Amino acid sequence: MASVTLEHIFKQFPDGNIAVDHVDLEVRDQEFLVLVGPSGCGKSSTLRMIAGLDMPTSGKIEIGGRVVNDVAPKDRNIAMVFQNYALYPHMSVYKNMAFGLLLRYGGGVLSRGLRRIFKPRKSAELNRLRSGVDRQVRSAADRLAISHLLDRKPYQLSGGERQRVALGRAMVRDPAVFLFDEPLSNLDAKLRQQMRVELKRIHGDLKTTMVYVTHDQVEAMTLGDRIAVIRDGRVLQIGRPLDVYRRPANLFVAKFIGSTPTNVVAAVMVEIDDDAFFLHLAGGRFELRWSDLDAGISNDLAQRLGARPAGLDVVIGFRSEHGKLELAGRFGRRTPAREASVSLIGRVGLVDRLGSEALIEIRLDESPAKTQIKDSQHSDGRVTVRSLPDLTVEVGEPVSVHVAVAQLLWFDPETGENLARENT
Repeated sequence: MASVTLEHIFKQFPDGNIAVDHVDLEVRDQEFLVLVGPSGCGKSSTLRMIAGLDMPTSGKIEIGGRVVNDVAPKDRNIAMVFQNYALYPHMSVYKNMAFGLLLRYGGGVLSRGLRRIFKPRKSAELNRLRSGVDRQVRSAADRLAISHLLDRKPYQLSGGERQRVALGRAMVRDPAVFLFDEPLSNLDAKLRQQMRVELKRIHGDLKTTMVYVTHDQVEAMTLGDRIAVIRDGRVLQIGRPLDVYRRPANLFVAKFIGSTPTNVVAAVMVEIDDDAFFLHLAGGRFELRWSDLDAGISNDLAQRLGARPAGLDVVIGFRSEHGKLELAGRFGRRTPAREASVSLIGRVGLVDRLGSEALIEIRLDESPAKTQIKDSQHSDGRVTVRSLPDLTVEVGEPVSVHVAVAQLLWFDPETGENLARENT
């Protein structure tokens, strides 16, 4: 097995486009690392440079402690699974899986014959390895449940079956590193879920280093031991999936990671002192105490926010599961919350019922302090809240959303930086 290290990797194409901008990244031995980001962010370019299909403009790539910048792809001991499967259409499944090994262990009939004459010792060793190809292919086919497909041609297979053949072809090589370039994007939703489970199981069985590229944050969250969020060729944040989800480095990561983006709302802080401050947002004016914030970050956050001039904008965020929905007029006056919270007021704009839950989109009312709050490029005046699936709510109905202060994320409106992340 092997680790993968990228040091100051920079890739610029002849037209001047910068695909990867000085990326430093370490993939630990036996780790499943997911590179996730929007289309065109540089994640596939990074993967291709690890594979040797593209050369970096500058920087160093190491696999297993060996610098491989000048090493041919076939000599890097890696296996790559592509989005489009790349199967040989005229070969059976068995031959597709065996072809690479057979070439490695002797090549064609003429090559084997000449080697037998001029290099008999090497020929005997390659013949021994060649004799084990059948066992390797059938073992991989059993593991992927495609043994019954070995005699078929690719055109006779479904998309999921072709993907498993491509994965099996990589597995039989027993590489030091697996590279996956969006391998599940052509599959339907149910099959993608099945293949995610299968890939996770295979990683546990093989204990091989894997680097996986995807634009699907669900794949990233469910597959990766760690995930690296990439934008414009740069790694914005790397960490365990739940750490990235709970403590995003900035607004982009907060919005990109999660099956529903983090809700963001423009607000303004006023009358800041050592103990408390007032927060104006689309729900009114709320007095918050620094001690109301989560104990793990309150000191740092108080210092960083308290140093900001009173009256300056701030962006607050919260996850959809942290918003508690209340239907105005149905339950009377709201009882005081036991924990410090803020409230957002608006009307239902859309209801998405997903079976196990419902997503309620709320269009926020204008803030009473609107004149104090500048237009925010980060907030569109809407938030989404998760609720029970049987909640009866109508479009246009007035509602309020209550969020515990400890669940709020605080962002700088100019840089997008998470103001509380340094102490997490």
